[in-house]
Amino acid sequence: LIYVGINTVISLTVALPAAYAFSRYSFLGDKHVFFWLLTNRMTPPAVFLLPFFQLYSTVGLMDTHLGVALAHLLFNVPLAVWILEGFMSGIPREIDETAYIDGYSFPRFFLTIFLPLIKAGVGVAAFFCFMFSWVELLLARTLTSVNAKPIVATMTRTVSASGMDWATLAAAGVLTIVPGAIVIWFVRHYIAKGFAMGRV
Repeated sequence: LIYVGINTVISLTVALPAAYAFSRYSFLGDKHVFFWLLTNRMTPPAVFLLPFFQLYSTVGLMDTHLGVALAHLLFNVPLAVWILEGFMSGIPREIDETAYIDGYSFPRFFLTIFLPLIKAGVGVAAFFCFMFSWVELLLARTLTSVNAKPIVATMTRTVSASGMDWATLAAAGVLTIVPGAIVIWFVRHYIAKGFAMGRV
């Protein structure tokens, strides 16, 4: 749960300004860069498994929460940018211009005016970032051993020579479901709006 939280926070922090840039500005190759981001999201995690393993073994990020969180950024940031860009494009640009005329700096405008207008998009992006990082098993299991091992990996170790450890399996199953159910409860209205806007 630690690396899931770290990943979700970093993903949203990086994706919010990037999505704003894509929704408000036109620059050379912007469509190609946007498509390239989405191709990273569509790539199977197994493609990046060996590079991550070699890199983390070299820099000492194996079996750390930060290491898994950074690996998941490769998939969650493009998804969050795509979702948030759709919500931001639905906000009239006149709001930006009016705020600047009133003397708002960009950070103040973004945090106090713009961000509340796209809170539904932030909720949807946070939900999908959380769920991907929570259920992703290949990278999380390969890049960890003891300290940062996900609970899903624990469920695969309930079978032994003596049989199935049903008590441990049931407990791990409940602990796996509860965080996702809580997140769904809090963002359920935002997800419905995301479906309506065609970005979910």
